[in-house]
Amino acid sequence: MPVETRPKIGDDAQISLDGREKAELTALAVRLRDTEPQLVDDPRWIAQARELSCLLPPRLRQVLRQFTWNSGREAMLLVRNLPVDPETVPDTPAVRGSVQRESSTSAASLVLIAMAMGEVIAFDKEKSGALVQDVVPVPGLEEFQGNAGSIKLNMHTENAFHEHKPDLVGLMCLRNDHENIAGLRVASVRNALPLLSDRTRDILHQPRFVTVAPASFELEDGMQEPHGILSGSVDDPNLKVDFSSTLPVDDEAGEAMAQLESAIEQIAHTLILRPGDLAFVDNRLALHGRNAFQPRYDGRDRWLQRVFVHLDFRRSRAMRRQDGQVLGAV
Repeated sequence: MPVETRPKIGDDAQISLDGREKAELTALAVRLRDTEPQLVDDPRWIAQARELSCLLPPRLRQVLRQFTWNSGREAMLLVRNLPVDPETVPDTPAVRGSVQRESSTSAASLVLIAMAMGEVIAFDKEKSGALVQDVVPVPGLEEFQGNAGSIKLNMHTENAFHEHKPDLVGLMCLRNDHENIAGLRVASVRNALPLLSDRTRDILHQPRFVTVAPASFELEDGMQEPHGILSGSVDDPNLKVDFSSTLPVDDEAGEAMAQLESAIEQIAHTLILRPGDLAFVDNRLALHGRNAFQPRYDGRDRWLQRVFVHLDFRRSRAMRRQDGQVLGAV
């Protein structure tokens, strides 16, 4: 199937900053970037990000607020024309666990937008608890089912095994792959649901599935409580599944899961992100993945920066030391 270069989302689910809005965001990002000690994970830097996020251009704030109220049928939002200059982007990292510790204009822009919607969070067992994480291909990990690989990444809910998984996942493009074919795949349960029978939907609501931690987490596999893939409203359910890490507990559940995966593949679309594009995926309603691409490890490979957002920060308080941004043990 040909790769789609435009997402199947309406105008209400995307915004491209005009020149004035981009200049306003850039000024805020530079101000945040230069906040001492110029470290993304420092509480003082995050506090400044929280304050400056209130000053984003009004039209952008309106779109972000609408998205947090209702993420739409595609359960994603695309923000374009952010201050990313491909000519000044450093070489793409090529090491496992790469993160953005030192502040930069791109990281500041990403965090400002994320903090306007909720609170940026991270997990101490993933990417060393860094708030801004690099999604880059790593030599020797081409077959890895995770952000360091370059094969097709299966559709998944981010950190589906965790009781406090992210509500939103933000992915900002600094550089795409050489052939410009690597794409973010997104599929919303709101579009998949009509393709499923009532019986299949009923099974998917039942606690007949278990999900283990993904390979990117530094955890030993442990016993997981069975859960439903669908939850909440029968007409507009939440979705929690990782087609690499979720297992059915019986054959009937396995068939229902296979039918869901088939429906997801039918309605998924692929979005080629350009430098300065930022996609937010509603992790409660949409799955995301990636198609395959060929890295060269020459410093010019695909490079996304990633953040996680909680809309209800309070719910994870027991797992966050000193009321910080990083969640500890499950």
